[in-house]
Amino acid sequence: MTASHSDSLVVLFGATAGAYGAKLGSDERELILLVWQVVDLHSKKVGTLHKSLVKADNLDLSDQCREVSGLTPEGLGKAEPLDRVLQQFSQLVSSDLKVLGRSSYTLCSDGQLLIRQVLHPETSKKNFLLSDCFYTFYDLRKEFHTCYPSSAAVKDQTIKTMAEYLGLATDEAEEDFGVWQVKTMVAIIFSMLSEDHVFTEPETVKYKYETGPCSKSETVDSETVIRARGLPWQSSDQDIARFFKGLNIAKGGVALCLNSQGRRNGEALVRFVNSEQRDLALERHKHHMGSRYIEVYKATGEEFLKIAGGTSNEVAQFLSKENQVIIRMRGLPFTATQEDVLGFLGPECPVTGGKEGLLFVKYPDGRPTGDAFVLFSCEEYAQNALKKHKEILGKRYIELFRSTAAEVQQVLNRYMSTPLIPTLPTPIIPVIPPPYTIATGSIRDCVRLRGLPYTAGIDDILEFMGDATGDIKPHGVHMVLNQQGRPSGDAFIQMKSADKAFMVAQKCHKKMMKDRYVEVFQCSGEEMNFVLMGGTLNRSGLSPPPCKLPCLSPPAYAAFQTAAVIPAEAAALYQPQALLPTTRTPQASAAAPPAVTYYPAQAAQLYMNYTAYYPSPPVSPTTVGYIAAPPGAVAAAASATHTPILPQPGALVRMQGLPYNTGMKEILSFFQGYQYAPDDYNGLIQLSDQARSVLQAPKEWVCL
Repeated sequence: MTASHSDSLVVLFGATAGAYGAKLGSDERELILLVWQVVDLHSKKVGTLHKSLVKADNLDLSDQCREVSGLTPEGLGKAEPLDRVLQQFSQLVSSDLKVLGRSSYTLCSDGQLLIRQVLHPETSKKNFLLSDCFYTFYDLRKEFHTCYPSSAAVKDQTIKTMAEYLGLATDEAEEDFGVWQVKTMVAIIFSMLSEDHVFTEPETVKYKYETGPCSKSETVDSETVIRARGLPWQSSDQDIARFFKGLNIAKGGVALCLNSQGRRNGEALVRFVNSEQRDLALERHKHHMGSRYIEVYKATGEEFLKIAGGTSNEVAQFLSKENQVIIRMRGLPFTATQEDVLGFLGPECPVTGGKEGLLFVKYPDGRPTGDAFVLFSCEEYAQNALKKHKEILGKRYIELFRSTAAEVQQVLNRYMSTPLIPTLPTPIIPVIPPPYTIATGSIRDCVRLRGLPYTAGIDDILEFMGDATGDIKPHGVHMVLNQQGRPSGDAFIQMKSADKAFMVAQKCHKKMMKDRYVEVFQCSGEEMNFVLMGGTLNRSGLSPPPCKLPCLSPPAYAAFQTAAVIPAEAAALYQPQALLPTTRTPQASAAAPPAVTYYPAQAAQLYMNYTAYYPSPPVSPTTVGYIAAPPGAVAAAASATHTPILPQPGALVRMQGLPYNTGMKEILSFFQGYQYAPDDYNGLIQLSDQARSVLQAPKEWVCL
């Protein structure tokens, strides 16, 4: 039995098969030793000192462990496993308390690592519960610093330094490993009691993770947030809390990150109650969740609020019910009602509050998205609901997943911020017209940079190139982005000649950029285009991109030299906003003629990639800026080039996720009721006679 104001302490010391001291528990090694002794705080008597070896699953001891502890795999092989040792611990402590005439106790350890970083994580992985006594304990180092404020800082304290501060004997060789530590800790406690020190504020470990909403108006300390990367896609907030078992996560402090499609991307932001807990969490970098290792990095409060924060009153009310299990339903028929969902779930998994426990996700205009969130009061009901994964409702199968309060906020924020008809940005024009062409042919006048830091930008590449920067063709730097529009770590650079490319490859290969070395290879323009379109370039040679294979290639993409499917002006407008360079201050001469094409006509090929990479717009090494075109400039450019330009604001809409059997009539019906489109749109895209006849008829909208 334990209590916050106990009349006894159980002084506890332990060791693992790996690191010792400040790194205890950071290497995931198992516990191999427990030593403890009961101390009566009132009579200052002690119970029997107990030492117990623990049989680990992996008896391979580190060199440090062998040297410090003197233990051997042979000796540990005869010991009991951890669950039986903990049972013996409880029995022996109860027996010693009875001898001393006491009934309650609290653990006291040297720091927090043994309890938080060793015992709780290991028992969680081995699927057995710790007794209540391990959820409350005193940190001897903190208590010592409270009693002796002039002593060293808590993080610098050890058993030896505390004993030396008090003038106690510190010859460890006189006792067995673990025995000297416990005896010295007991002596330190007696010295503190002689100074009338009172043990009143124990450390606590949360029994379970508490869910809850987070508002964007909250202030989140950046020193309490971490980013976990490499999570299994099906992991829930409870799985993440279990990974950090022993550390106190703030209420609603687990935010699973979603990708642009609204699916989990294997990352999560976790907020702890204080910076001390966050620092302990960072020590679990590359610890394992199942068979996967999880990377743990520092993050900021702003990042957490961006993912977990919300402003919707409807969401706040939905999440106001505490300690609920949240399930996400995806793929609901658009006509599904609350009664339909409750009937689908059935009586074996009752929803908390009935209809109030359902939250349908909708677009700003009230149209359903096919997603919904459901609250359950206990794990049993949630498990029953998850068994209905991919069962049929109406004519559709429904997917069910565990979810979190942060995911509810993210999904609602994503859909509620989606415009009804997205408008295109103002056309982008260069201050100086770009007189360049995308490289083709077999001349090896290009270089490929591989292994760039993900934070590297154009300026970093130019600095990396050094004196060779002057040999780069204008607009010859091509950053390669992945499907999410993020840097892939690759880049291509067009040099003025093959000799210049060879010299750069020789000089810069494996040169450091920030904290990474970068590989530099000479290649041709044709090889560069292959990679930019999704092919691969390795020691085995060139592998064409999927869009170049006969079975997948649409007629318009039959070869690299085909004419542009979309005119240059339209291609400029189709580039995703994430791929455009940041706006810079114009530095060009006023005499430069205006132009509206981001890609010039002779190179206006729209790069389509079906696998991994997308090219960013070519960037000039002279850092020519790009600015939004004023309406007058657009009009002047249109009249000068005799090319139709989209009126502003544009009304081009890209439709994704259409059924394969969708026809024009279905698309017309879908957009019924939207605004008129001017006839000038017809000049932008090559239309069939059938499509042109539809668009030229009396109409209310047009979709390109």
